Formats: sequence, C-alpha cells, structure tokens
Amino acid sequence: MEVWLEAGWVVVLVAGLLGLALGSFLNVCAIRWAQDESVISPRSACPGCGNEIAWYDNIPVLSWILLRARCRRCGEWISVQYPLVELATGGIWAGMVLLYGLEPEALRGGLFLTLLLGIAVADARFYIIPDEFSVGGAVLGFLLAFWSPEIAWTESLLGAVTGFVLLWFVAWAGEKAFGKEAMGGGDIKMMAMIGAFLGVWGMFLTLFLGAVLGAVIFGPISLKTGKLIPFGIFLAAGAAVTFGWGDMLVDWYMAWAFPTG
Repeated sequence: MEVWLEAGWVVVLVAGLLGLALGSFLNVCAIRWAQDESVISPRSACPGCGNEIAWYDNIPVLSWILLRARCRRCGEWISVQYPLVELATGGIWAGMVLLYGLEPEALRGGLFLTLLLGIAVADARFYIIPDEFSVGGAVLGFLLAFWSPEIAWTESLLGAVTGFVLLWFVAWAGEKAFGKEAMGGGDIKMMAMIGAFLGVWGMFLTLFLGAVLGAVIFGPISLKTGKLIPFGIFLAAGAAVTFGWGDMLVDWYMAWAFPTG
C-alpha cells in the first residue's frame, strides 16, 4: 500500500499507457523478427488489401474496438492477438510500477516480462524464438544486474552461462538418444536470457515449471498430433511465475520437504 501511494495513480496510469504503446510495437517485433524482417520498414499494412495503416487506426486497443476488428478499407479481420498483447504489456508495466514504485526493479521486471511475452507470441505463431529477444535479452539482463538490488552481476552472468550450457547439453543428449532434434536453439538461448535475469536457482525453477506446464498442457496434444512442443511458451510462463513468486515457492517446498517441527 505504501508503494502504491508513493507511486501515485498518475504514475501507474502513465506506465500502463506506455506499456500499451510498447505492446503495439511488441506485436510488430514478435511477428517480423520471427520472419527475419525489419521492424522499422515498411510501415504496418493490412495483409488483405496491402494499404498502410494510418496512425489513427493504430492506436493500441482503442482502434481495434472502434474498427470492430476489421480493416477500414477492405474489411479484413484483425486478429485479437493485437489488443490482447497490448493490454498484457500495459498491465505488466502498470503492475511493476504499482509493485515497486519508481525503482530499478520496476524497469527490470517490466523489460523481462515484456521479453517473455514477445517470445511466447513468436513461439506460438512460428515455433521460433528470435535472437533479438533471447540474446538481446540476455545482454540486457546482465547489464541491468549492475543496477538491481535483487541480483548481483556475478549471479546474472553465472545464471546465463549455466542456463545456456544446461539446455545445450539436454538438446545434445536428446538428439543422441532419439536420433532427431529434441530442442531448438532458440530455447537454449532463451534459458541464457532467463538465467541473466533470475540467476542460477531462478533458472532451475523456471526449467522445472516450464517442463511441468509443457507436459501437462501440451504433452497430450504432442503425443496425438506429433507436433513439437513450443517449449518457449511454457518456459516464458515458468519464468514469469518464478519472477513473481519464486521465493515463495522455494520457501513452501523447503518447509514441506524439510519440516523443522
């Protein structure tokens, strides 16, 4: 409550609005980076008629509602992905400021969760995790560790290296055992990014949660259809849970596994 009052409603609202705008750009990044396209040019255009989207039709969430999810010119359907990602990103940034106030951890948390959301969108649509999110995110996480009271730069570096090496070994062992690619390179680089933000133990908890979520949610679908599990989605979910509730989960497990009473 004290942080809420300190940050103020106006600051939280501004953070949310900035998050909405960032979410609009995140949609572009997730789609274009996954297809090796530039996010600078050309301007966004309707996939149906090819006309460039005017600025007043590109206002986050509002334009989608006013246009009733249709292109103004040709009536092509506009995916609900766009407002959902914008709303989620706005919620992330408002939530971080609400939780941490105007502190470095709000920026670190906002960037980390935004990167995870972008990865989830790209992996869900294209089964690709762009290096801009994973490698760029790993560098960003390491640099932010110098500014964060929550993680030391040495812990960040160790987490990034451990995450990369561990997933590389799992992918190598899986390929040797099954005779085919068991894990994409994007997942390996993504774990380096997660380790840079969460450290070694946060990376391990993320991997555990991601594996459980992937097996429970997508495992039966994969067995039935033969499709690869888009592991990045579940790693992103596990990392988000770890960032928000990791310490609480570890404390709960330690109290359950090693009761003192």
